[in-house]
Amino acid sequence: MGCGPSGASMKIVSALINLLLMVVFLGYMMIWFMKPTNTFYLNWFPDVEKKTSSTYLGKQGSTILICAFPILFIATIASLYLHLEKKYDHDHNTSKSFSRMILSKRLAITRGPLGIVTWTELTFMAMFVSLLVWSLYSYMHDMFAFAAVEAAQEKFQVWDVKLETAGLSLGLVGNTCLAFLFFPVARGSSVLQYVGLTSEASIKYHIWLGHITMAIFTAHGLCYVTYWSLTHQILQMLEWGKFMVSNVAGEIALLAGLVMWATSFGRIRRKIFELFYYSHHLYVVFVIFYVFHVGFAEFCLILPGFYLFLIDRYLRLLQSQQKIRSVTARILPSETVELNFSKSSGLSYAPTSIAFINVPSISRIQWHPFTVTSNSNMDSDKLSVVIKCDGSWSHKLYQILSSASPTNRLEVSIEGPYGPPSTNFMRYEKLVLVSGGSGVTPFISIIREIIFKSNTTGSKTPAIHLICAFKKYANLAMLELLLPVSGTTLDLSRLQLQIEAYITQETEPKTVDQSSIRTILFKPNPSDAPVSAVLGPNSWLWLSVIISSSFIIFLLLTGLLTRFYIFPIDHNTNMKYPMPASSAFGMLFVCVAITIAASAAFLWNKRENAKELNQIRTTDMSTPASLLYETELESLPHQSLRQATTVQLGRRPNLKKILSELKEENVGVYVSGPGTMRQEVAAVCSSFSADNLHFESISFSW
Repeated sequence: MGCGPSGASMKIVSALINLLLMVVFLGYMMIWFMKPTNTFYLNWFPDVEKKTSSTYLGKQGSTILICAFPILFIATIASLYLHLEKKYDHDHNTSKSFSRMILSKRLAITRGPLGIVTWTELTFMAMFVSLLVWSLYSYMHDMFAFAAVEAAQEKFQVWDVKLETAGLSLGLVGNTCLAFLFFPVARGSSVLQYVGLTSEASIKYHIWLGHITMAIFTAHGLCYVTYWSLTHQILQMLEWGKFMVSNVAGEIALLAGLVMWATSFGRIRRKIFELFYYSHHLYVVFVIFYVFHVGFAEFCLILPGFYLFLIDRYLRLLQSQQKIRSVTARILPSETVELNFSKSSGLSYAPTSIAFINVPSISRIQWHPFTVTSNSNMDSDKLSVVIKCDGSWSHKLYQILSSASPTNRLEVSIEGPYGPPSTNFMRYEKLVLVSGGSGVTPFISIIREIIFKSNTTGSKTPAIHLICAFKKYANLAMLELLLPVSGTTLDLSRLQLQIEAYITQETEPKTVDQSSIRTILFKPNPSDAPVSAVLGPNSWLWLSVIISSSFIIFLLLTGLLTRFYIFPIDHNTNMKYPMPASSAFGMLFVCVAITIAASAAFLWNKRENAKELNQIRTTDMSTPASLLYETELESLPHQSLRQATTVQLGRRPNLKKILSELKEENVGVYVSGPGTMRQEVAAVCSSFSADNLHFESISFSW
């Protein structure tokens, strides 16, 4: 960040925003901590309900105020913060300092079913589990006190009543898990970006929460089925309450959740990914019938996370409708393809970002994530991804492009790119980059970023030690992508690069058939557009507008319906107007509000960016692609790359020995590859007592 007045002002603004959001978040968490207590239900909540209950929002107004508003407020202010940071802090120092304060990378667990877990993650996990245990204890303790009285009134056994109470308590605790379940899967979430997380890195939190949620809800359902069976009320399973909880809706939601849960376990997810992918769309059924089960007022407890997810999902849908200008495809040995797309100059992204790609000629419904290998600073008009054949979809793409008469146009849609809000590898004295197979792809963008920084800033850049393991000798061709192409004016001699390549399944060098390396030049349609941000260059500002305006629209629609239709019938008793109808209206208004706000923002930015997109189309049409790419290939510094590379055949890298010999005081160890390699590197780093090694796992997709 600059050191002028704007830099000093930004520091003050950042500190104030951080303080404000921290206070709001702590207040929000205090509500969840107090919610299971009698103090909340008998004193606090009735008082808030009395003050907020009106002819416009009804009794759900209190839940909206307490549970929905704080998180949406945080998301809105976080979006504004990210916009200011992007505008005034090009080095992202503010976000780095905040995320470093919140998210320490010290390793606590390196092997096991949870994967690699830091001490920060373990601490938050322990706090969350403690909240669940406390909530369950508090609910059951307070309700068990009335079990004997209720049993006498209903003429049931006390044990039966306690079983029902346990089921109800589990359901309420399950709501706590569900409230946080959707936050990690909103790819463009300002909340994740604000705390320094990416959607790829936070998927594991969604997995953890999903397992806990479904375990609790399954126990909730079993308790009630057992209770109904013991008390001869099994027909309660078929009841759809008009003013109370709907049992049938809860059972449908639970069945949908069980199908998603059963297909989400690691073995099934890895071996039959399409089954996992398609069954996970049952979340729509789950959420709809969950709302019918508990009512919209209770749904407002989990609304914030789902609301932000819906905004993100709809924006992704809008972005995915545009066909992208495919410029070239480069066929490499070992069934590897580099795809190059035209990019808007206003689109910037951090190294290690990913983009989701759809090729309709292969499948209209399948989207696959790939690591972006280009660098937005060096490649201002191009976005590139590398695809290694590993599955039916990638094999079909390779067959289309490597055939004797390949297609002259590749129809592609793209969502993203999505990446970290900032990168901190520049603060290290040395970078040790460890990759397995196609895990080398995220390091391409990192190396190019360091080349750019070494030429444009006066600061010292870290030395790079790349350790990469491949199965076949032909895979070494992927290293040719590390250095930039297109006749760059940057001085590559400033880069301190050492490469150790290990070929694990071959003991003799192979001659690579150069004829297998070729370039395909595409002829895009005039309607094809460059890759651009869905909300334009000021995407974070527009996201804050969408969150706030859509929520206001939702409140207006709900208020008008309640004041002029529901209240004259129900008078806030919740016993005259059917709960399923009010739940349906609530869900409809959420969708309508998000659609109106997001569509308006998208169309406005599309109109504003039309001039730039037309200029890009004109430039692409006037520049012969063949001339451009031939220049790129000729300028590739093959010789300097080969001099920096040492190839070891028939062996694996001895990571413990390599890392133990590092003498630098501040070393960043980044690993990208299969889970076993990540865990191996993490275990090696955690085994050293030295403080000079800082472990970082990078999610990669190919």
